[in-house]
Parts: sequence; C-alpha cells; structure tokens
Amino acid sequence: MVDPLQINKGGNRPRIVHSDRHGGVSRPPFHSLNLSYGVGDDVASVTENRNRFKSQLSVSHLLSAKQVHGDSLFIAEKPLQEDLEVENVDALLTDQADIGLMIQQADCQAVTLFDPDHPAIAAIHCGWKSSVLNILRKTVEAMTVQYGSQPSTLLATISPSLGPCCAQFIHHAQELPSSFLAFQRKENYFDFRQISKMQLIEAGLDATNIEIAGQCTSCTADYFSYRRACRQGEGRTGRCATGIALVTAN
Repeated sequence: MVDPLQINKGGNRPRIVHSDRHGGVSRPPFHSLNLSYGVGDDVASVTENRNRFKSQLSVSHLLSAKQVHGDSLFIAEKPLQEDLEVENVDALLTDQADIGLMIQQADCQAVTLFDPDHPAIAAIHCGWKSSVLNILRKTVEAMTVQYGSQPSTLLATISPSLGPCCAQFIHHAQELPSSFLAFQRKENYFDFRQISKMQLIEAGLDATNIEIAGQCTSCTADYFSYRRACRQGEGRTGRCATGIALVTAN
C-alpha cells in the first residue's frame, strides 16, 4: 500500500491513497490486494482487501462504481449507511465526510479533485475512451454546479497509470481525436497523463495545482496491469485503486 498523500488547507482536507498490489489476501493471479469484485476473485478476499483499504483511508464506507469507460457521474448527497457500488458510471462526487470515493484501475488513470474552499471531492476513472469523451471537463463542471467550486482553486492528482513508454495505440487515427497528436511521444505511443493535465487546465484548473504520479503500471509488477497481463497470458489480473475522502480536521 502506497503511503497516503494529505493536502492540508482550511478546516477540511482530503486523504488520498493510491494502492499498489501488495498487502492483501487474494491468491494468484489476483495476489494480493485486488480491490475489484468484477475480475473473478474470491468475494471474501476482495471484501477483506476493501476493509484494509478503508482503514488506510480512515473511512467507514466506500463508494465505488462498476466502471464502463464512459462519462456518466454519480453524486453522493447523503451519508452512506454501508458500502455502495453503483452501476455504469466513471466519476464519483461528494461533499460528505466519512465516504471514501474509490476508483479501480489496472492501467487507467484515477484522477482526484478537491475543492478546499467549498469542501468537496471527486474521483474519476479516466481510461482512453473517457479521455476522448473528456470526462474530466464534465466532472469539473459538475463540481461548479453542485458545490459552487471555482475551477482555478481545485487541486488534482493523477494516479500511477500507463505511461507514454507503454501506451501504444496502433489504431489511433480511428480511436483518438486529432488534438491528442501533440502528445504522441513516438510512433503510436501517447502520453495520456499530459492529455489529462491539458484537459484539466482547459477546464479551468491552475497547472500548479495538478500533481502527477510518475509510475507506469505496465512497467512494474508492483501494480496490476491489464496490458502486462495480456503480454504474459490471458489478461486475468486484479485491480489497484485510488481513494479520496474528506477528513475533518481535529
């Protein structure tokens, strides 16, 4: 488990945790901290892993999603009484304390947003299809409507994810918009972290408020990676997670 990042500003702060694949109870090929119920792992093992993740976030309940690589959002307006996983969304928002917003990934980016002035948070599953749909702009706009957020004051993090060294898109002419070509680092390889940064800046964020983790999930066995699993076999692998929660200052 990667040490949590804490950003302190005002009376509330978020706790952000980027998990790796270590420190759980799942057996191969999901060893050991798989956090997804949707990959064929033992349910009891995933539940225990999620309990450990909640402990790292210091929350009682997790809000997660059955992600579909789209641009739909879910807003939690009330406290949770139990863990909740919602269907067919890729971004989660709340202004409620004691809810951990959890994004599951095995190469995709998890992007978090925090409004320090009107304490609220968002967590976004940002694979290439959601990047094409510009889910980041849609989430920023939702925070301005729902919470009165000013984009220029939002703080963002981009999780460990597929790096430009491994993000190969052979059919990019059919899959990606022409605006992404500026982020092609060599033939057919793209820097999606910088694409996300561009989209956040275009949505109104200050570049200095965007923090990017540098680890490539495909290059290191410390993370679950769908692309690496496909290279090595049938593509069966677990999911890491990024969580963000509002923590009330003592």
